[in-house]
Amino acid sequence: MEKKQIFVHDLLLLLLFMVILRGAKAGKEEEEADRIFELPGQPKVSFQQFSGYVTVNHVAGRALFYWLTEATQNPLTKPLVIWLNGGPGCSSVAYGASEEIGPFRINKTASGLYLNKFSWNTVANLLFLETPAGVGFSYSNRSSDLLDTGDRRTAKDSLEFVIQWLERFPRYKNREVYITGESYAGHYVPQLAKEIMNYNKKAKHPINLKGIMVGNAVTDNYYDNLGTVTYWWSHAMISDRTYRRLINTCDFHRQKSSDECESLYSYAMDQEFGKIDQYNIYAPPCNVKSDDSSGSTRHTMHLPHHPHHPIFRTMAGYDPCTEKYAEIYYNRPDVQKALHANTTGIPYKWTACSEILNRNWNDTDVSVLPIYKELIAHGVRVWVFSGDVDSVVPVTATRYALAGLKLTTKTSWYPWYVKNQVGGWTEVYEGLTFATVRGAGHEVPLFKPREALQLFKSFLAGKPLPKS
Repeated sequence: MEKKQIFVHDLLLLLLFMVILRGAKAGKEEEEADRIFELPGQPKVSFQQFSGYVTVNHVAGRALFYWLTEATQNPLTKPLVIWLNGGPGCSSVAYGASEEIGPFRINKTASGLYLNKFSWNTVANLLFLETPAGVGFSYSNRSSDLLDTGDRRTAKDSLEFVIQWLERFPRYKNREVYITGESYAGHYVPQLAKEIMNYNKKAKHPINLKGIMVGNAVTDNYYDNLGTVTYWWSHAMISDRTYRRLINTCDFHRQKSSDECESLYSYAMDQEFGKIDQYNIYAPPCNVKSDDSSGSTRHTMHLPHHPHHPIFRTMAGYDPCTEKYAEIYYNRPDVQKALHANTTGIPYKWTACSEILNRNWNDTDVSVLPIYKELIAHGVRVWVFSGDVDSVVPVTATRYALAGLKLTTKTSWYPWYVKNQVGGWTEVYEGLTFATVRGAGHEVPLFKPREALQLFKSFLAGKPLPKS
């Protein structure tokens, strides 16, 4: 009888081992299927790249697209950093990967790529996620999903993506994980962090979440609206009269502005701003003729904290037309094939931002400050940075919002330096670090790549920014 029990026990162990082996083999095959050998026009690189899809909802057929660029040196010892772009509806491949923190830049003819020497994958493994479904190459087979999405589904789908992705890449399972992003990702990043914290409470293998960092981040309706109008006035973009009328007329707590308030916003933008790039008020916009339908980089988008108010959205930077190059490059069939993208034949062109998603964003947190408090209480590192020439989610809005947390100051306001130049200013609180980046627009790493890399290194190290 005893021998029989031993035999059954050994047989069960053998079967368990075979299941684990088969699972590991399947995971390895999935990983290999996602390997990028070379992108069209790509310079030779030493690091590995992977991209593809993770299905996060089989019933609806929702699948999220990712692109992993591993660290240039010793990737097995480096953390995993997830990057999210905002919008809502904008692509992490278009912005984060291609003009901000990724290893490549797209050339002016969109015929190839060149290296970004300030890429964040010099110090970490970068995972660019296009979320929610309908952004970039991510898709849903249930078309109604694009007309009914918002913060809650984005957070839950993103968590499901992370769980499944770690199964596909088990070598990252115990790695330190950081979540970063900008703009409306000011919602995505803390919301995903909260989902991970809740998941970890009951998970056998918790995700090793260490910190979050957001830039020019949509944070709190009231503070964002008040801070934006204040920025416009303090930077001479609007008149004293318009400023007073906005302050006296608009209820900044409301999700949707009154008609009178909307007309004041329209007057400010149409009559007083002039032809500037609101994402960097001192940079020249992309000079594309308005009748050039093939190349215009302008999108009629909503301000992320003024729902239902359309503005012309122009990205700017060292080359203010970079978004246009991305739209050409990522629509190339050879590029899509190399990326294992658009494998199902999505019935629309790849775009940097989805206007459909932006216009149909149906749920949004009034404030993410309560989530900040939760993260701080659980010891998650929280950094917030702000390019100080962005008028869309400006530094004043962020400062008002953070003041609302009433945190104790650990290190008082001081200038931080890169190459003997002031990179910006910073203040360290109990549980949170705030930093400005001097002369940077909405996409901080696009305008100030060297300073952004220093910021990122200090964040990963959990050390204050350099005082000299």
